[in-house]
Amino acid sequence: SKGTSSFGKRHSKTHTLCRRCGRRSFHIQKKTCAQCGYPAAKTRSWEWGAKAKRRSTTGTGRMRHLKDLPRRAKNGFREGTQAKKVAPAS
Repeated sequence: SKGTSSFGKRHSKTHTLCRRCGRRSFHIQKKTCAQCGYPAAKTRSWEWGAKAKRRSTTGTGRMRHLKDLPRRAKNGFREGTQAKKVAPAS
């Protein structure tokens, strides 16, 4: 009764796409995401889940702003200046 014959009756989805993390982990009845914890303000993550953290931490995305910070910091966040022209070595 709980085996092969019962599996054919399973056609309803418990989870649907989450608006925050994009995974199919948003529980429709509970109205909460099993992956990221949405709609909770804080993202769901635990210290014992090191691998899970690694998958969704800083550096796994595009880092549109963060990736050019080291270069700008190295030069002291200078802006609006141009390099001086150097005379060609003769």
